[in-house]
Amino acid sequence: MSFDKNSAAERAKQDLAERLGINESEISVSGIKEVEFPDMSLGAPAADEMAAQMISYGWRIELEAGGKNYEYRGDKYQLRIKDFKGQNHVVVY
Repeated sequence: MSFDKNSAAERAKQDLAERLGINESEISVSGIKEVEFPDMSLGAPAADEMAAQMISYGWRIELEAGGKNYEYRGDKYQLRIKDFKGQNHVVVY
């Protein structure tokens, strides 16, 4: 699968709706920003994950649901949620 910033944001909304048990319509995109991440895990490694230490270009996707903010990170090839219930998770890789 290959993402652009819009398809990554849509997939992030789908994932968050599943995690929270709510409808996608209850989630809003509060921002999408192009960023440089410090490594291939987009600066959000999952537990015990090793990542190549090279600059990776992608997007920080900020979502809001129920008064709380959630951060996803994505690039052309992957999507991750950062610090969800204290842990990073790979959504698509």
